[in-house]
Amino acid sequence: MLEKLKTSLINSPVIKRGEYNYFIHPISDGVPSIDPHMVEEIAEYILQITDIKKVDTILTIEAMGIPVANALSLKTGIPLTIVRKRPYFLDGEVELSQSTGYSKGALYINGLKKGDRVIIVDDVISTGGTLIALVKALKTMGVEILDVISVIGRGTGCLQLKEHGVEPKILVTIDVSEKGVEIKNVFGNE
Repeated sequence: MLEKLKTSLINSPVIKRGEYNYFIHPISDGVPSIDPHMVEEIAEYILQITDIKKVDTILTIEAMGIPVANALSLKTGIPLTIVRKRPYFLDGEVELSQSTGYSKGALYINGLKKGDRVIIVDDVISTGGTLIALVKALKTMGVEILDVISVIGRGTGCLQLKEHGVEPKILVTIDVSEKGVEIKNVFGNE
């Protein structure tokens, strides 16, 4: 179950950024090259843990959620909507402010309307700042969030989302130290 993903995470290089142990992985960074077989493995697993028949749109945030969300869209024929980091000034565009452990900025939602049913697919949840801001904006818009799925989880972001009434599905939860990446949990093995 998710063997390609788990193996690649365990073999991820870790670098120090200040006091922060940062792991470098194709799903979270696009470096090194993204293995299409791993993306397919992830997409297949997501299809097993969500009720895709109820979904109107697969939603992801620019940029690293795109490979997995696109694979899901291709497999299911369900449209993909990307929350962007720049405005397009289209009618109905919604701006939201997001803050993570390492960045702040605005995000822009286009193409969604009240009553749409979405799943949110993201690459990594660490602080939860981006997803919390997105969930709040979507609820204000009247968009129904059926699932929030993150490929990789680390840190307190999952708990932060739960405090906002969202129970995210984290495929692989990790811990990162100077020694490397350790797998703490795989969704479904609780």
